[in-house]
Amino acid sequence: MQKNVLPARSQVPIEETWNLENIFANVDVWEQTKDEVLSTIPTLAEFKGRLSDGPKTLADFLDLYETTLRKAAKVMVYGSLESSVDTTDQQAQARSGQGRSVFVQISAATSFLNPELMAIGFDTLRSWVKQEERLAHLDHFIDELEREKDHVRSDEVENILALSGEPLSDFYRAYNVITNADLQFTDAESQSGDKIEVGQSSIGSLLTHTDRRVRKTAFESYADGYLAFKNTLGAIQLGGIHRDTFVARARNYTSSLEASLGASNIPPEVFHALIETFKNNLPTWHRYWRVRKKALGLNEMRPYDIKAPLSTENPTVSFEQAIEWICEGMAPLGKDYVETLRKGALEDRWVDRARNRGKRQGAFSSGVYDTNPFIMMSYADDVFSMSTLAHELGHSMHSYYSKMNQPFIYSRYTLFVAEVASNFNQAMVRDYLFQTQQDPLFQLALIEEAMSNFHRYFFIMPTLARWELEMHERAEAGKPLTADIMSEVCGDYFGEGYGDDLVFDRDRTGITWAQFQHMYMNFYVYQYATGISAANALAQGVLNGGQNEVDKYIEFLSAGSSLYPIDALKAAGVDMTSSDPVDRAFDVMAKYVDRLEGLVESGEI
Repeated sequence: MQKNVLPARSQVPIEETWNLENIFANVDVWEQTKDEVLSTIPTLAEFKGRLSDGPKTLADFLDLYETTLRKAAKVMVYGSLESSVDTTDQQAQARSGQGRSVFVQISAATSFLNPELMAIGFDTLRSWVKQEERLAHLDHFIDELEREKDHVRSDEVENILALSGEPLSDFYRAYNVITNADLQFTDAESQSGDKIEVGQSSIGSLLTHTDRRVRKTAFESYADGYLAFKNTLGAIQLGGIHRDTFVARARNYTSSLEASLGASNIPPEVFHALIETFKNNLPTWHRYWRVRKKALGLNEMRPYDIKAPLSTENPTVSFEQAIEWICEGMAPLGKDYVETLRKGALEDRWVDRARNRGKRQGAFSSGVYDTNPFIMMSYADDVFSMSTLAHELGHSMHSYYSKMNQPFIYSRYTLFVAEVASNFNQAMVRDYLFQTQQDPLFQLALIEEAMSNFHRYFFIMPTLARWELEMHERAEAGKPLTADIMSEVCGDYFGEGYGDDLVFDRDRTGITWAQFQHMYMNFYVYQYATGISAANALAQGVLNGGQNEVDKYIEFLSAGSSLYPIDALKAAGVDMTSSDPVDRAFDVMAKYVDRLEGLVESGEI
């Protein structure tokens, strides 16, 4: 009997890791920069009460403020990145915490900024913008500040809110430590009795394993690991929900949802319309379960069969081949886009793709204004990993274009558009491969990848968004919330999505809420569904259009937060205040189900 184990971080080849020396040459330089930031904070605080002196004083403050924030961002991201790939590294964890603490201290010391700007008056600020060249780019910032004036509190309250940032982030920190470092999973087991280690960086590949016993035991092990900590995780989750409620009420919002949407000027109707459209289209998912069940030849379909390979001959896609196909798929966007992506992934080591013990769950793209993008994932030489890589490179290229074309203040795009560029890349690469890889088995793998992507973003995430809304509404109404209540509601919502065509274990499915760190991000997950909807609409526009559609898309990538997200998407050609993009995305998904059904009925699989 054999046991497959994950290597330690120290055993990972360097070419499979990202290059954090692009941020700081070593920890000593990180420490030095951190100290520089901390020493500047008192100087920033000295501007308190002086911003009304005139445009020059305001510009001097904002120049120093930006310089300090840019250094602090590098300090924070360095610790965050190194700790994410090895959650057992206590020194890296400490640096990550120190980086967050630095930001809290800056926020507290400069909490007077918005109240003083509002006291100066918006008409005066707009006149100063015309007088002082260093303020010339602040028109949109002032408009946004005026729109949010009812939610900006006094200097004293803003200071308290800033100081609360660190303790209120401890819920998220505790969740990550428990789930990535402390949770213990029993081994999965193959039909032949081999043991396979279950970890955050391996669970994805285990749930797509050809051996049903591996999938079953991995699924159960993973769920049971969370169930063993359900009460602790429930208490932490409740703390996160109470944090959202506290911040919303402190800023004069009627609910956590309104606070989340208001920051980006998103009408609440967008959220509610998404949920209703999703519920109306659940029969498409029920149909997919039936087709997949038939394709797998199962008497009953289980959650661990949702990503079961439909063929034992799954294509092997190396990291280098994935980059090549992604570049070819993105070719319609032009030479600059493709060459930047290729160089970043292959030469500049943007991607940490290793699979090692202690690496945190999932995948992400990170980085700040003065660094290149950094992608964390666990690459497994298959179509699914290629898709994840394309997704994260979409985030990275969005960040790259935003930073290249916007001043620091507008360089970070809003959360509402964050999942658009990522899903756009997947749609483009998928279309390219459907056209060029005619092998039926490869076509089948593409269908599986597409449906896996839709399953995550168009099934799991809107289901969790429904759960998130109910949990926050219960907390805001003062109703009791326990881990069992959280799991009961989660099980109910997933049960609706599964219908009569998928048999599920309520306890193990009900704990799904605890398996996503997104639940600590105050209504983030619904944006996966709006994002994939906008992305598919934009991809179709580029594929069926011409240079004008390409130019509009590049302009969207370059806009950062200089436009409100709804306006940025409208300029690119998608109106997310309408349910039409969501319905159209379900139409796209239904076509993939049609393709799969056709292969099943024809006997090709």
